[in-house]
Amino acid sequence: MKKHVSVLFSRIAALAIAASCSASVLAAEKAESIDKVRTAISAAWQQAKPGIVISDIEQTEVPGIYKVSVGPSSNIYSTADGKNFIVGDLFRVQPNKISNVTEEARNGDRAKAVASVKDKDMVIFPAKGEKKARMYVFTDVDCYYCQKLHHNMDKMNEMGIEVAYLGYPRAGIGSGSYNKIASAWCADDRLTALTKLKNRQEITTNVCDNNPIDSQYNLGREIGLSGTPALVLEDGELIAGFLEPDALAGRLGLK
Repeated sequence: MKKHVSVLFSRIAALAIAASCSASVLAAEKAESIDKVRTAISAAWQQAKPGIVISDIEQTEVPGIYKVSVGPSSNIYSTADGKNFIVGDLFRVQPNKISNVTEEARNGDRAKAVASVKDKDMVIFPAKGEKKARMYVFTDVDCYYCQKLHHNMDKMNEMGIEVAYLGYPRAGIGSGSYNKIASAWCADDRLTALTKLKNRQEITTNVCDNNPIDSQYNLGREIGLSGTPALVLEDGELIAGFLEPDALAGRLGLK
């Protein structure tokens, strides 16, 4: 009996080792396959357009199709040999649901991007009482709907929403709007200065060295912003434009 048990355990152990080795081999073959695809796509594109910078090539959930990153928020999909590609969003069809796969990926990138900004470089209006959610807002002080959103600040904070502002002067770096918002960031009391500007009041112009508006403006462009206000939730979802507090609470799962 003991001999039979010993033989049985030996066979089980052998099968386990074989399965482990097979998994390792498959993983290695998959990695090698992806490396070959990356080489093929890069070579084909360099021949067509010398000097093109490809930052990443990733396998998608669609067999034979790879996502090629050539710049901020790019949505290019290529065949494995790099000879054909399409530009646009990739969608997943499911029972009773169609999901934007490309946007899901963008959400992850945006979440990492905004989370990397230090609190000291943002103007933060804290929640009143328990903080239930943080919302990142790229803002322009001369934007009407940015001003309208700010006028709802008390209600949003009372709902437990913390609003973390990043500067995004739509007219660009060095513009009049840039000088205003940079001056708010450089003020001793940032919250009061920014609120005055949102109420169309003047503040002292004081564009200090090394203010974070330049980097925040560039960050906004990198993650694909096209206007303000641009609301980015903690999971990276982008809401382009103004929403009333109740609607925001719903999007944040607070209602």
